[in-house]
Amino acid sequence: MLQIRILGPGCPRCHEVEKRTLNALAELNMAADVQKITDFKQIVQYKIFSTPALVINGRVVCSGRIPSVQEIKEWIKNAAGQLVEA
Repeated sequence: MLQIRILGPGCPRCHEVEKRTLNALAELNMAADVQKITDFKQIVQYKIFSTPALVINGRVVCSGRIPSVQEIKEWIKNAAGQLVEA
């Protein structure tokens, strides 16, 4: 199962990334383990410089901006394909 993490302090931009991620999953009819991480100590472990950030299966795919739903869908499809190949 895909693991998706949304990193940020809980600001409106972080909420928008969460909303778009959930919309992308719904449009793809896919399930994933989606978690918001707001704890600064956990966020710094991902070595990002700005939030919000989106992490799929342990890989930072976006940081410091709000990606489009289409971008998120592509990242999800790529990550899901990698799971199938493994």
